[in-house]
Amino acid sequence: MPETAVMTSEEIFNRLRDVLEEALGVDDDEITLEASLTGDLEAESIDFLDIVFRLEKSFSTPDKPFKIGQGELFPENLMENPEWVDDNKFTDAGMDMLKERMPHVDFSNFQTNREVEKVAELITVKSIVEFVERKLAAS
Repeated sequence: MPETAVMTSEEIFNRLRDVLEEALGVDDDEITLEASLTGDLEAESIDFLDIVFRLEKSFSTPDKPFKIGQGELFPENLMENPEWVDDNKFTDAGMDMLKERMPHVDFSNFQTNREVEKVAELITVKSIVEFVERKLAAS
């Protein structure tokens, strides 16, 4: 029987918690909405691909595949564009691009320190829940 009801944030969070437990080998009590993937849960860039794969599998249904495009959830290949990154920091154009591509991430505390390496720390469990909510609502 196909899923017709919209998933609640709590249901999404519960599935996401399972995904992160499997992908990162962390305990479920470590996975809070505020937890940063790289800071608190110690995810590395190599883990991001596994997380994307597991999210697609977890949220797909037989009649509605859940697909995440490259760079849609996690930033990828940003350093190559000099309009976006200068001296290892995001330019104003780069910040605009990040906000447009990743509306699920809160960049408010990132304005003063725009270092490229720090952007992954902004991705929290809550931001992934919001990403999944938006993606499911759009499908």
